[in-house]
Amino acid sequence: MDIAKSNIVRSVAGRDAGSLFFGLAAEGDFLLLADGKQRRLENPKRKRRKHVALVGESHSLVAEKIRSSEKITNSELRKAIAALSGGDQDQEG
Repeated sequence: MDIAKSNIVRSVAGRDAGSLFFGLAAEGDFLLLADGKQRRLENPKRKRRKHVALVGESHSLVAEKIRSSEKITNSELRKAIAALSGGDQDQEG
């Protein structure tokens, strides 16, 4: 399955290895990724497809907003990722 807009991916290479991100856009062999904390919506991470692994397709409200190009906030991204990973990643920021 190919990684598409609004999918959840895990970084497998680089200093952010193991981190979860939402895919915001696809540019050929590259993806634009954001998690709302380290990589905010204003400055998404540009990463090659081969350096990420697909975690799953999200059906959350945030994913629907990304697919329909509605405005989302960094806080919404953090909360959606925290809910998926079962952790409480929204404590610091």
